[in-house]
Amino acid sequence: MANTGKRIKTARETVDRKTEYSIDDAVKLVKASANAKFDESIEVAMNLGVDPRHADQMVRGVVSLPNGTGRTVRVAVFAKDAKAEEATKAGADIVGAEDLMEKIQGGFMDFDRVIATPDMMAVVGRLGKVLGPRGMMPNPKVGTVTPDVTKAVKDSKGGAVEFRVEKAGIVHAGVGKASFGEKAIAENVKAFLDAVAKAKPAGAKGTYIKKIAISSTMGPGVKIDTSAAGA
Repeated sequence: MANTGKRIKTARETVDRKTEYSIDDAVKLVKASANAKFDESIEVAMNLGVDPRHADQMVRGVVSLPNGTGRTVRVAVFAKDAKAEEATKAGADIVGAEDLMEKIQGGFMDFDRVIATPDMMAVVGRLGKVLGPRGMMPNPKVGTVTPDVTKAVKDSKGGAVEFRVEKAGIVHAGVGKASFGEKAIAENVKAFLDAVAKAKPAGAKGTYIKKIAISSTMGPGVKIDTSAAGA
């Protein structure tokens, strides 16, 4: 435990908490401080100048990270007949209809993302109280309510990341693992920042992107210059 504390202290000392770094320099610092015995996740958090309680200030979307997330995503698909077969062939982990709804109502939650064909939304809608708070409710805006289940499953498995601003105006996402190369992490970070910048809502007033930070699971947060997101 003492070694862990020492490592974290050393990592924090290498980062100037007041400086806003370029993406490349921030990634270098984060990778250098990711010294845990497991493959730490890399996460980006952004403070936005929005109040998501207002519909015209909601920020949400999906971005395909060019180098994937480094984590295995378990995908559940609500579909019937030919579409159910299509989902299975595309690599979905769980496929079903009313039977899957009942299973989830009974407490089954062994999945990370839910996709549904449009005709299944009446069934999925009954799971709003379960899936909604977890941010898993299928939505056409982020491509998880779609007749093209093959593309949706492959995107989910291949590095598509959903983002949604939280109450305090913060949006965050995992953008890779510490074992990724610096270039791969930097490309993923840039893709995420660009997607959030493009998702700027009509009701946003003043400075849209206030602060950006990147960190590993156990490492210190490193600030990124907000101009990196075209703010």
